[in-house]
Amino acid sequence: MVALTLPDGRVRRYERAPSGADVASDIGPGLAGMALAIRVNGDLWDLSRVLEEDAEVSIVTRRDDDEPVLDLLRHDAAHVLAEAAKEMYPDIQVTIGPAIADGFYYDFSREEPFTPEDLEAMEARMHEIVDRDEEVVREVWERDAAVALFRSAGERYKAEIIAGIPDGEPITLYRQGGFIDLCRGPHLPSTGKLGHAFKLMKLAGAYWRGDSRGEMLQRVYGTAWRDDKELEAYLRRLEEAERRDHRRLGRELDLFHFQEEAAGMAFWHPKGWTLYRAVEAYMRRRLEAAGYVEVRTPQLVDRMLWEASGHWEKFRENMYTSESEERVFALKPMNCPCHVQIFNQRVRSYRELPLRMAEFGSCHRYEPSGSLHGLMRVRGFVQDDAHIFCAEDQINPETRRFCDLLTGVYRDFGFEEVQARFSDRPEVRAGSDETWDRAEAALRGAVEEAGIRYTLNPGDGAFYGPKLDFELTDAIGRKWQCGTLQVDFVLPERLDAEYVGEDGGRYRPVMLHRAILGSFERFIGILVEHYAGGFPLWLAPVQAVVTTIVRDGDEFAGKVAERLKSAGLRVLLDTSAEKINYKVRRHSHAKVPAILVVGKREAENGSVSVRRLGSREQQNLALDEAVARLGEEACAPGA
Repeated sequence: MVALTLPDGRVRRYERAPSGADVASDIGPGLAGMALAIRVNGDLWDLSRVLEEDAEVSIVTRRDDDEPVLDLLRHDAAHVLAEAAKEMYPDIQVTIGPAIADGFYYDFSREEPFTPEDLEAMEARMHEIVDRDEEVVREVWERDAAVALFRSAGERYKAEIIAGIPDGEPITLYRQGGFIDLCRGPHLPSTGKLGHAFKLMKLAGAYWRGDSRGEMLQRVYGTAWRDDKELEAYLRRLEEAERRDHRRLGRELDLFHFQEEAAGMAFWHPKGWTLYRAVEAYMRRRLEAAGYVEVRTPQLVDRMLWEASGHWEKFRENMYTSESEERVFALKPMNCPCHVQIFNQRVRSYRELPLRMAEFGSCHRYEPSGSLHGLMRVRGFVQDDAHIFCAEDQINPETRRFCDLLTGVYRDFGFEEVQARFSDRPEVRAGSDETWDRAEAALRGAVEEAGIRYTLNPGDGAFYGPKLDFELTDAIGRKWQCGTLQVDFVLPERLDAEYVGEDGGRYRPVMLHRAILGSFERFIGILVEHYAGGFPLWLAPVQAVVTTIVRDGDEFAGKVAERLKSAGLRVLLDTSAEKINYKVRRHSHAKVPAILVVGKREAENGSVSVRRLGSREQQNLALDEAVARLGEEACAPGA
């Protein structure tokens, strides 16, 4: 007897173990037709799998509005792509094809490069495979037999993957039509269930297993959604994202550039650096108000410190090194070991805790050249980093304080929607299981006490402790992970940090690693795209332009510009001889928030005509009123 509990609490009992499809049919024929998979105790299973034990179950349909459903569709789309490629190019070798954010990809080994026309043809063949409605069958194989199967088919990459699967793990293959692939699953019951809401997007190169020493493969990217409406909305978002691309806007607005002589490191132009300093000044004010002390630590540090902290072992491949006087130094990839050195310079008392130590720390990390992406992925960056040294019973209140600070900062920058992900111990880590148990329990308890809702992200913690990552949502719905809070019992132990407790005993402080922006570079890239370059007035590199209609207004325009500068605004004076419509259009394209137009009449009346970015209307204001309004708006939040 198998007892299955449905989401509404009803229990269905079966004399013989049913499949997921049986359960769906038993609930109702309509549901059976819509069913894509079954969720068993929270895990997705194929509908064909048999449920041999009591469980909580629910039927998964296309209507379910959650990420696992999209992942299921996208994973199947990857398999349909691979089947289409094998049918069209029999000599091609298939490798891996996972679901990813917003889509999927599949890596192929083929001597002849794919062309855009090939993509169109493969997409058309994918539609044919969907229309065939081929049954998708799960099969469990013995390892040696599975390896022999793929080797005999000339699929050496698949054979290599199977040979490397640890002993004891099941080898599951999925067959659809004449195509068979290695996969853990689950999958849709047939190719027809995928539907036609997919599109192949682009081609790229990819190394086998991500190793630059391996063979170069051809990667085909695609996207898949529940229906055509979602697909069309996504394609529109892509168009909007292209319009907002910070790399293009960085050039157009003269903010920054990159070049090969310093790959992955930004050259900030005057306007871009003005924006950078506005963000930095705002953050400095917020940190000072929140009780942080600011420090500065060296960029080049002897490898002995990185060995003691554990970073040399865990992070060496991402560190830049230099040798001098028979010593090896590394450019710091993070600030935490250096902050412990400041903490350790004298005996600390429990009365000094929590000690909130902040640094706008310049860090360097080696990133493969193929992964560099404007400001979003760089090799040289500045973290808005801080470390809170505290007692264990201070973790909860410090977490609440930090969460309040973080959400307030995001609101001031225009981000209202924030989500959190809780990441626990990774496979490669420092510290004992007991230490990790304490750290995870402490952070989880603090987050729950702070009232923050979070999702679980198993196995993605830092090597020294669990972490809480914060994602903000931008103007077109994209999520960006920026802030983080990490509980660390390991580093204070490794670097011998101590404080004297109230009882005179020596204790290890807990170290909370935290950041809000993440890095200034990436956060500014996000800001550029969020606002499409049209920043709120307090952030804009040039906050106002004063421009003239006729030469008679030049003298008064100069006075207007000086008044605005005295009120603290960043002002540009334009008395060029071009026609006013051309000048307004040029400054609008430069995303200047306020354009103040001065002519003969304004000079006589002591007024200005104010045109705001995005509006065709202009407002005539007395100079004093215009200066007061713009001066107030130009103040950064909390200033």
